[in-house]
Amino acid sequence: MGKIVSRALVLAAMAGAFTTPTVMAEGEYSANIGIASEYVWRGVSQSDEDLAIWGGVDYANEYFYLGTWAANVDFGPGSDATFEWDVYGGFSDTLESGLTWDVGVIAYFYPDADGEDLDFYEVYGGLGFGLTEALEVGGYVYFDPDNENTYVEGTAGYAFNDSFGADVSLGSYSFDGGDDYVNWSVGGTYSAAGLDFDLRYWDTDIEGPGGAEVDGSEERIVFSVTKSFG
Repeated sequence: MGKIVSRALVLAAMAGAFTTPTVMAEGEYSANIGIASEYVWRGVSQSDEDLAIWGGVDYANEYFYLGTWAANVDFGPGSDATFEWDVYGGFSDTLESGLTWDVGVIAYFYPDADGEDLDFYEVYGGLGFGLTEALEVGGYVYFDPDNENTYVEGTAGYAFNDSFGADVSLGSYSFDGGDDYVNWSVGGTYSAAGLDFDLRYWDTDIEGPGGAEVDGSEERIVFSVTKSFG
């Protein structure tokens, strides 16, 4: 699940964008666990602005990658869903020019959301390129065939050193039934003592009647800590 712009897999997932595991010459497994002040996805809180805990396992080789990831969710009193389980896989490679491409499928499941029909899947494709050794840019398009929704995102990230990097994202979510919106984020990630610390500002242009703010989509700052294995 991931972004070609270099951020840790789950940090990006919790930040609301997906990060693709690095394709390795030989098959390797990796795992991650983390905690965040809340789970924000594409600019909108998925945990009712409460604490979120997550974990994932990934496999990657020179041909493809597969992975699964889960986190607690809370969509408010109108939903029984308490956790999200994602399964994804795809193909990714870097060309001699330095251009990285990625295509895949991700499915989102909400096993305890009885009768709510929340499950869906997306096909996605992305490109990334390192403009310098420190500056990377990328973009992804996600399409939900069942609901005919499309999400487009652009990212840019800069690595100041081996421990600290900053990035920005801009995404547009278009729905077949309307209520499209735009979201954006600015954040930084610092690695120390085997942990990744991420601090991120999120906002959207979602508005309620009369321009009122909508709970879960207004501006916010999210802090997360991730531990990766393998």
